[in-house]
Amino acid sequence: MQFIGTLFWSALLITTLNYVVSAVQNVDFNFMPGIYMSLVVSVLIFIIGSIIPESPAPEKH
Repeated sequence: MQFIGTLFWSALLITTLNYVVSAVQNVDFNFMPGIYMSLVVSVLIFIIGSIIPESPAPEKH
C-alpha cells in the first residue's frame, strides 16, 4: 500500500507543479512529462527508503 500511495502522491504533486510552471511560463501543458518525472521521483524515494536504516543510531557515551 505504501508503494501505491507514494506513486499516487508523487504523480499528483509533480503533475500539479508541471501545470503551474507551464501556466507561469505561458506554454502548453503536457501531462506525460509530469508522469514520467513522478515515476523517477518515486523510484528515488524507494531507493532512499531502502538505504536509510530503520533502527535508531546507537548513543555514544
